Amino acid sequence: MFQSFSPNMLKTFELCPKKFYFRYVKNISMPVNDEIFEFGKNIHALASYYLRNENIDRMEASLNEREKEVWEYLKGVNYFKYETVETEYNLTARIGNHFFGGRLDALVKDGDKYYILDYKTGSIPKNAKYDYQTMIYLLSVQKFFKTDNVTFVYIDLKNKKEFVIELTPELTKEYEEKLAKITEKIEHEDYHKKQEFCPCEYKIICY
Repeated sequence: MFQSFSPNMLKTFELCPKKFYFRYVKNISMPVNDEIFEFGKNIHALASYYLRNENIDRMEASLNEREKEVWEYLKGVNYFKYETVETEYNLTARIGNHFFGGRLDALVKDGDKYYILDYKTGSIPKNAKYDYQTMIYLLSVQKFFKTDNVTFVYIDLKNKKEFVIELTPELTKEYEEKLAKITEKIEHEDYHKKQEFCPCEYKIICY
């Protein structure tokens, strides 16, 4: 049915199967306000150039006060001293019977240990350990790079904190089971059954 599953796809399905149907089955997109994402886009671009050892003098000079404060914190985190493997990296891997993937902000390495870095200008997921982004990114790096030494690091730019999740054999099994369970539900969902009304961007076509 789908070539691969992304974290947003799985989160959308859990939130509302009907919304998932409109967005990912029928491929109906609704307009969104891109202005709210501008701050995060600037920081992500700056971090990517910096980790690739490119000249960012002009970009740094153009930062406003809020961006400068966040950037000084971010480039000072210990993980930015590690070897850069990839930045703004689209990664897809087979996990069980399906392909899963997403876009990693950065993947760095210290010795034989891989670290997935994810910058959050908003908030870290409430249950980050079992967020679909965490599960898919950790397992994708594990499978693609053939290593069990993988750690996910959420970098909370708002509160200047880091939240670390290290992949273990126990978590690997749990994650694989959870992904298998939700993809099976997606494949057997009756998207035409009546859903409870919710005021999302698809409300004008929901029935």
